[in-house]
Order: sequence, then C-alpha cells, then structure tokens
Amino acid sequence: MDGLKLNSDEPIQIESDLLEIREQEKIAVFTGNVKALQGTTALQAGKMIVHYKDKANAAPGASASVASGSADIDTIDVTEKVFLSSGTQQATADTGHFDMAAQTFTLEGDRVVLSEGQNVFVGCKLTVQMESGEARLDSCGRRVQIQLDPKSQQQQQKK
Repeated sequence: MDGLKLNSDEPIQIESDLLEIREQEKIAVFTGNVKALQGTTALQAGKMIVHYKDKANAAPGASASVASGSADIDTIDVTEKVFLSSGTQQATADTGHFDMAAQTFTLEGDRVVLSEGQNVFVGCKLTVQMESGEARLDSCGRRVQIQLDPKSQQQQQKK
C-alpha cells in the first residue's frame, strides 16, 4: 500500500468545474469533475472540500489565507465516485477522508475496491497510514473479498 499516499510537503494541483472559497470557514469547495494530482498520486471525485488549518494552529506570525494558497491543508473530504490511483495501485469508493496531520486516509462505500494489477481487494472501508503504507480493509458485517493472481508475485520478483 505504499503507493497510495498524499504528502503535505509536495504541491497539489487541482482542477474542477467550480471553486468556491469560504475564507471565514477556512474551506475551499471544488465541485464537478474534480481532479487532483500530487506527485504520482491522482484523485478524481465529483466533489472535494479542502479544510485549512485555523490561524491559531498556524506558525507564529503566519497569515493563513485560502485564496493565496498560503494556508496549510488540515483535511480533505471527497464524495461522488471517488477514484484514487498511484503507480500500479488503484482504489474506488463512494467517499474519502484524508487527515494530513494524522497522515491517514479512509475510503468508504458500499463497495470499496483496491486493485494492483490482477490482485483485487473488496470491502466497505479502507484505512491507510500514509507514512508506513499499512492498510486495513473492513468488511462492515459482510466478508472481505480478495482475488490474488500468483503471476503478479512472479513478475514483482523478476524486477
């Protein structure tokens, strides 16, 4: 799972049909065909809300402003057909939550699918620690489903 990461140190490029900045609330709301790119990680969703850290939590003397891009990202919430990819790994879900301080992201939905090549993992909630790459896939009362392709292990060993 070390491929699916966001890094608060790297710049993030975001495109959408509409952007609404709510400076008082410290949020930026991107709607319509949202695409975000950071390093090798790409995110697509129908809607994305970026929550910025409050000035009280900012560095001393810093003036955090959403509009100027000088505010630090606190959390990111995505909804409406979430698709996340990085390298050979891809994940789909109904919603996603990225906590930049905790370095975790959670994808949830009726059917959360994580795939890498022919290997497929299906559950309802995927939680990933971005620094370590550790992941947990919950079943939410059903059963976690996994399809492993032994050929993919052989290909990785050849590299």
